[in-house]
Amino acid sequence: MSWTFIARKAAKASENMEYDAELLKTLVPEAKPILHLYDWERPSLTYGFFARPEKLLHLDAVKKHGFDLARRPTGGGVVFHAWDLAFSVLIPAGSSLYSQNTLENYELINQVVFSVVQDFVGSAALMSLTPSDTVIQHPEEAFFCMARPTKYDLVVGEKKIAGAAQRKMKQGFLHQGTIALQFPDLNLLDELLPSFSVREAMRRTTFPLLSENISLEEGRDQLRLLLQKRFLTL
Repeated sequence: MSWTFIARKAAKASENMEYDAELLKTLVPEAKPILHLYDWERPSLTYGFFARPEKLLHLDAVKKHGFDLARRPTGGGVVFHAWDLAFSVLIPAGSSLYSQNTLENYELINQVVFSVVQDFVGSAALMSLTPSDTVIQHPEEAFFCMARPTKYDLVVGEKKIAGAAQRKMKQGFLHQGTIALQFPDLNLLDELLPSFSVREAMRRTTFPLLSENISLEEGRDQLRLLLQKRFLTL
């Protein structure tokens, strides 16, 4: 199947999110599927369309530490784009890959992510797609992507490697994904998060892929190539 591949230069968080929103708005059912690989001008935070960042984050600390903050066109919770690789996929409604069932669309994309991570680490040992949403200990954990695995997230045991949010419209769907590469900076989280339980949930459930001998940029570059290879050959 033929795909459209997009790798833009580093941009502000708001520009990356607006670009995805425009891709979805202008998507037509007969279009090619799209893979969009992000880069960021600086560390960023994105939050789901219906989330309220003023309730979830210390916005003064977000500004102090130089994070860009932007709303995603998809749902879901807060995602830190300081230790991850982020990407998006758009599947038009006329594609054979498209399903009317949202969970089937999640499974489709995350099965590809599974194979990419398997290639990256050289093994699929202990990895799986979560069969159902996990139970949270505190309600605020539901508003942070890496604080809990949800159905079809990629996990090792109860630790989350990759998550995502989607938005489906009549012309197709947008899937915005994140892959954990490094462990979150817990001291920074203490300053950014009003909730200690969220910090602890992220510490408890995040499974970073990178070993100490691979830099963040090296890991991102390798995974970008693997994502491109896998998606563009579907």
